[in-house]
Amino acid sequence: MRTVIRLPKLAALSLIVVFSIIFSLPTYAGTQLWDFETKHDDWKVANGNWEIKGGVYHVDRGGQAEHSLVGEEDWDDYTIEAKVRLDDHNWAGIVFRAQSEMEYYVYYFNVPSNISELWRHKDGAWNARDNISQPPAVGGVKITNGEWLDVKIVVEGDTFELYLNGEFQSEDTDGVYDTGQVGVWAWETEASFDDFTVYGDNIEDTLAVDPNRKLATTWARLKRDY
Repeated sequence: MRTVIRLPKLAALSLIVVFSIIFSLPTYAGTQLWDFETKHDDWKVANGNWEIKGGVYHVDRGGQAEHSLVGEEDWDDYTIEAKVRLDDHNWAGIVFRAQSEMEYYVYYFNVPSNISELWRHKDGAWNARDNISQPPAVGGVKITNGEWLDVKIVVEGDTFELYLNGEFQSEDTDGVYDTGQVGVWAWETEASFDDFTVYGDNIEDTLAVDPNRKLATTWARLKRDY
């Protein structure tokens, strides 16, 4: 005769939640997230009038290459995910491999031309820079004012991949800067940024699991399904 062991319903749900969390943990070494719901003192403004406003990181329309940086200068390979919205005017984006306030890469998004642009900034002035690529938006992506873009940048060695709204846009290469901070950026543009996440092997983990959101969401879904 076969014996069937039946777990109480609550115990079964608990086990499912535990295993769901374990198998959904990221495989990378560390994750850091800034949701801008509260003040973040670790962001350092290099140029421009930046502030946390309405749950986003916001910059007023101002001058050239306004940007704010976070992280460590020895970060090498990592992935950045963030939401970017160009509120007024034409150019804003994401900084990576920033070795100083002047030396960094930036992918920024061009409203009138519906293209992404990759630039390498260098010492000398806020507008001292070299263009690397200007790929047109593909996959039905439209870069417009007032609309959030889901941005993902994969940085590995001297190769960079850009995704917008889940659509692959371009792969570019450059070997000048091999480590550096990350950040947000605008050029004579009012812009907003949210849910800025960076993860990689060389990043100290501060967000393996968000207990207030991920666990609660998993538990609620399981209770609904059962």
